[in-house]
Amino acid sequence: MSPLETLGFALGTSFASGLNLYATVAAVGLFERFGIVQLPDQLHVLAHPLVLGLALALFVIEFVADKIPYVDSVWDAVHTFIRPPAAAFLSYSAFAGGVPEEWKIGAALLAGSVALTSHGAKATTRTAANVSPEPVSNWTLSFAEDSIAIFLSWLASTHPLITAAVVVVLVVLAVLLIWHLFRFFRQVLGRLAGRPAGPEAATTQ
Repeated sequence: MSPLETLGFALGTSFASGLNLYATVAAVGLFERFGIVQLPDQLHVLAHPLVLGLALALFVIEFVADKIPYVDSVWDAVHTFIRPPAAAFLSYSAFAGGVPEEWKIGAALLAGSVALTSHGAKATTRTAANVSPEPVSNWTLSFAEDSIAIFLSWLASTHPLITAAVVVVLVVLAVLLIWHLFRFFRQVLGRLAGRPAGPEAATTQ
């Protein structure tokens, strides 16, 4: 990959990592292992059985936790400190040794920011979905997130330049989603704060 293609790969896998880090690592490693894609030399380690086994085991745990209301939000809260740093590390590792250090660090910061954005969109959407008492929305969102993460991992590995353009659009959509959900939460909290308590409400009527 050229440096520009490597950047596209890094951005695609970073957005995917923000949704599901373990699915992304496992998918990329399996794609490399079965010859579906050709990763940068520095990332061939993702196809190592030990890395693959660990990624798949953690993916199974997340697959279950992600389907349970409120457990998914706790899981997302913990992974706020895991997904963006991991995406930044993968991005830094993707560039060859000939790339200047400042460019590698800049790409890592950009990748971490992209992962944080997609993670933020996922976490806020899940929090909103947990307001609903039925579990179907959680399952639907979880399957959709996993599918997007795996698809983006493949796209980033095979068409990195196209992926870079796709990620720009996805980041804009994620920011808009976070903004609208933040306004929704603020309105809900405002209504709860302004609602009088039971005895007080009876007195005012």
